Parts: sequence; structure tokens; C-alpha cells
Amino acid sequence: MIKEIWINLPVKDVKRTKDFFTKIGFTLNKQHPDTDHSVGFMVGNKGLVFMFFAESVFKSFTQHDLTDTKQSSEVLFSFDAESHKEVDEMAEKVKNAGGDIFSNPAENQGWMYGFAFADPDGHRWNMLHMDLNKIPKG
Repeated sequence: MIKEIWINLPVKDVKRTKDFFTKIGFTLNKQHPDTDHSVGFMVGNKGLVFMFFAESVFKSFTQHDLTDTKQSSEVLFSFDAESHKEVDEMAEKVKNAGGDIFSNPAENQGWMYGFAFADPDGHRWNMLHMDLNKIPKG
């Protein structure tokens, strides 16, 4: 049976990635070594693991070409927020850390409030506060 899931992503500069995600509030994963070639973070209350590997190391694992994140999206990672305020605060952290906000904080469909950004390597993320009581019925 599967015990955990780790999300692995290639990055051009592990130190820059570590700095960026530390500045926006992700928690370093102390169980995995922090090296010149990789860094790990624990995300969320349940501790989902994100591992960032130097592109050459990642490519050796996958034995496959990497997506050019300037030309296409590989995936959109979404995480929830407790409030509109938390969304706005994270957007400010991302901006100050050098992330690219490609969708500013805004209401969506009448029951979601969120924003979306790209990290320094172009991986795409969004943060949403969802008011489930406002989801249209039917």
C-alpha cells in the first residue's frame, strides 16, 4: 500500500528554489538532505512532500526530456487557504520573493477567491479560499 506521495520537480538553481519557497512560507523537510542538487519541503497540514532536483539529476530519474515551462504548462499545483486574507498575504510573499503572479487575487465563480503564480522555474501554482456554502446547487 502507498504510504506517502512525493512531488518531484526539476529546477535550474536549487539554492534559488530553496530561497524562494522558504520566503513564501514552505517548511524545509528535515528528513531529506538539503544539498546542491536537491531540497525538500513539507507543505500543508498533512505534510505533502515537494522535492526539487537540479534538472540534470531529475532528467536522470525520468530518462525523459523536460518540459519548457516558458512554452507550456506541465501541471498546476493548487492549495487551499483559510481566508481571503491568507490568499492576499501569500500573493504579497510571492511577489516579494520574486515569483510571477499571472492571475491576481480575485473572486472566481462566486465561491472561490484566489490567485495564481509561477515560481522561478516556471512551475505553476494557485492558492484558493473556497466557501463551500456558496457553491451553486444543481
